[in-house]
Order: sequence, then structure tokens, then C-alpha cells
Amino acid sequence: MTETAVAQQRRWIALILLCVAQFVVVLDASIVNVALPTIGSALHFSEGNLPWVVNAYVLTFGGFLLLGGRVADLLGRRRVFMGGLVLFAVASLLGGLSSTSGQLIAARAVQGLGAALLSPAALSIVTTTFADGAERNKALGVWGAVAGSGGAAGVLLGGVLTQSAGWEWVLWVNFPIGLVAAAIAPMLIAESRADVQRRHFDFAGAATVTAGLSTLVYAVLDASSAGWGSVQTLALLSASAILLGAFVAIERRSAAPLMPFSILGIRTVTGANVVGLLTGASLFSMFFFISLYMQQVLGYSAIHAGLSYLPLALSIIVAAGIASTLVTKIGFKPILATGMALIAGGLIWFSQISVHGSFLADILGPSLLAAFGLGLAFVPETIAAVSGVPDREQGLASGMINTTQQVGGALGLAVLSAIATSVIGSSHDPAVLTRGFHDAFLAGAGIAVLGLVATLTLIRTRDSDAHVRLAHAAPAGQPVAG
Repeated sequence: MTETAVAQQRRWIALILLCVAQFVVVLDASIVNVALPTIGSALHFSEGNLPWVVNAYVLTFGGFLLLGGRVADLLGRRRVFMGGLVLFAVASLLGGLSSTSGQLIAARAVQGLGAALLSPAALSIVTTTFADGAERNKALGVWGAVAGSGGAAGVLLGGVLTQSAGWEWVLWVNFPIGLVAAAIAPMLIAESRADVQRRHFDFAGAATVTAGLSTLVYAVLDASSAGWGSVQTLALLSASAILLGAFVAIERRSAAPLMPFSILGIRTVTGANVVGLLTGASLFSMFFFISLYMQQVLGYSAIHAGLSYLPLALSIIVAAGIASTLVTKIGFKPILATGMALIAGGLIWFSQISVHGSFLADILGPSLLAAFGLGLAFVPETIAAVSGVPDREQGLASGMINTTQQVGGALGLAVLSAIATSVIGSSHDPAVLTRGFHDAFLAGAGIAVLGLVATLTLIRTRDSDAHVRLAHAAPAGQPVAG
């Protein structure tokens, strides 16, 4: 029996492995948040440098995702997935062993690079292993549930590990998981890559897009401290625009481009990425502001705040499962639109938080509504982002949707934080903090409404309907060429 045939038989076990890897990647963007005060004290971080424990990871993750997706297509998806896992695991070990702030920030940056390699490779393995239609919807439903709940689980696990074992274990926990997953991968996953005659690698395109995206993410992340109108921020945004403009020029002339722009000719794919950007911008910062509200206004401990995310995480899992079923029956467009509407409703509800609030009165209801919306949106968003894309470009499509979500999250957090800070200033008064969070949640709701409008106008109804017909026509378990 061939390697591909064995992998097809074991594809659902392989899905578990791929989802565990993605869960750890998403988890690591938030797991250190609760541990930041402890890390800052242990490694003598300055107040200005402490956010870079998170930002270094997000910066390299967002900047290298597109490159990681294309490398997976050209060099082999399983190979890049395994390489990313090992790099991520080793960086996690070194991060926990850090004795200075600089060492930890460097380790977190390398973690982000490993994540940028393994994440799009894992998603493209899912989309090329499972037949387009009902089977792929089911697989992406599992993927969406795991990925969507990772952020909430990170806050919970971060609190538990920091309080019970020490901040180092927030990083060390990744080491055995990464190495075991890399060792198991060849037994479950067949190698696949783009079927192209020339495996030319576009180094100029890779350099400009990675530098452009990294510069953009850095400018956005540091804008809250440097100032949106500062020389630094404006110079970085200009440099990013120049680099990304150079990337476009290079790609149009390249015989073997890193990013064939023909993929943007698929309107639904382009629309899904626009919605992905707006989803990240509207919702990723929700975790940030909820955490601040619970700890700075309601006086929750880190562990109490983490446990409060459990209903949210469970709602995402349930909603993603429902979405994977409904997408097969009525298409991805109406489910995505419903999800964006629920996200907007949840954020509007959050804007009513009270300075004398409670978990039941101010957090539980909007958490469940927004989380259910995220679960409904994440699955059809991912399906639409790879819909109609040939197998040879699945890694690229996977890298694109991951990139837009991550860049959207960074951009949204920076913008919404600036809105909150404009109200809060340097105040620690719970009433002032609550007013600042109120404005940030309302702004996030506005971004979610834009995402709903983008869904209705950019996602083709005929593509959504065609997906339903394909789901009913394709026999379950049909192998997909890779």
C-alpha cells in the first residue's frame, strides 16, 4: 500500500495531530499574557519592553505567514510542518531557560517564525487531504473549533501554569508536544507539494513581502507607545507601503512568483481575506479588554479571570461544529454573515459593562454571543478562503487567510487600544477604565459590522451555492490530489 493510501486511511487521526499543533500556535499568542507580571519581575523587564514578550511572537508570526505557506507548497507540506514544529519546540525550551529579557524576546521571535512555517502547512495539509465538500467541511469544523478556542484556553492555562509551576512552564509545555508531533507526523501524513515544473524560489519577492508585512505589524504594534502621528510610525508605515509596492512589482515580472496574483482574481477568496482582516480587528482585542476589565475593574485574580473564559471557549467549539454542518446544507455565505452579525451584537452588549458589574450580569451573556459568532464565522471564512483554489496553491491560500487574520488582530488591538487610552489616559479609576473599554467595544462592533457588509458584498452567492452542490455530489472519503 502506498504512503498516500495509508495516509488517507489515517486522515482523521492526522487531523487530530494537525489540530493539536494549531492549538498550540494560537494558544501561544495569549498564554503568556497572564504570566507577564511574573516574567517582568523575574527577568527585570522595563515597563516599556514587557509587551514585547507578546509582540515579538506576533510580529514574526504575522510577517512570515505568507512566506511559510508558499515554502510549504514548493518544498513539501509535511516537511515544512515538521520543521516548523521542531523550531517552535526548541525556541520554547530556550525561552523558558532565558535569564535576561533580551534572550526571552529573541526566543519568542523564533517561536513566531516556527509558527509561521507550521500553521499554513498544517491547514494546507487539511485542505488537500480531505475531499472538497461535506468531508472537508467537517474537518475544517474541527480545525475551527480548536483554533478558535485556543486564545481563550491560553489565558486559562497561562494562569494555571504560572501559579502552580512557574512562568517557565508556559513555554516549556510546548517542547514535548512539538517534538512528539514531529516524530508522529510521517506515520500519519503523506508528503505533498505543488505540481510545478520549476521549483524556482522567488527570493526577491520573499524578502520584500516578509519585510513589508513585518514592518507593518511592528508599526501598528508600537504605535500606541510611539504615537500614531509620530515620525517613527509614519516612517515605518511609509517603508511598509514601499516594500509591499516593490513586492507587487517583482511578482508581476517574475516567471515563478511567490504569490501568483491570479489567486486574487477569485472574488470569494479575496472577500474571505477582507472579512478575515475585519474579524481579527474586531474580535481578537476582545480577549484583551475583557481580561483588563475583569482584573482591573472587578478585581479578579489571574486564575479567576482565566476560568471565566471557559464558557466562551466551549461556545466557540459548539458553534464551529454547528457551522461545519450548516455550511454543507446552506452554504458558507449565510453562515459567515450570521457569525459576523452575532460578533457585532456581542461587542455592542459588552459596551454596556458597568463599573460595579459582575460575571453573570456583564460578562457571561456577551461572551457567549460573541463566541458563538466567532465559531460560526471562523469555519466558513476558512472554507471560503480556499474555495476554488487549485491544490498547488493551497499553502499560499492558507498563508493568506492566516496573515489577514493576524495582521487584522494586530491592527485592531492597536487602534482599539488607542481609542481606550484616549479616554483612560494614565488614570486607574475603575469608572474611567470602564468608559475607555466601553468605547473600544463599540468601535470593535463597528468593525464587525463592516465585516458583515463585506461578507454580503464580496462573497459570491453562487460560489456558496456551488459549495453546497459539491458537498452533496462528492462521495465521502474521496482522496484529494496533492
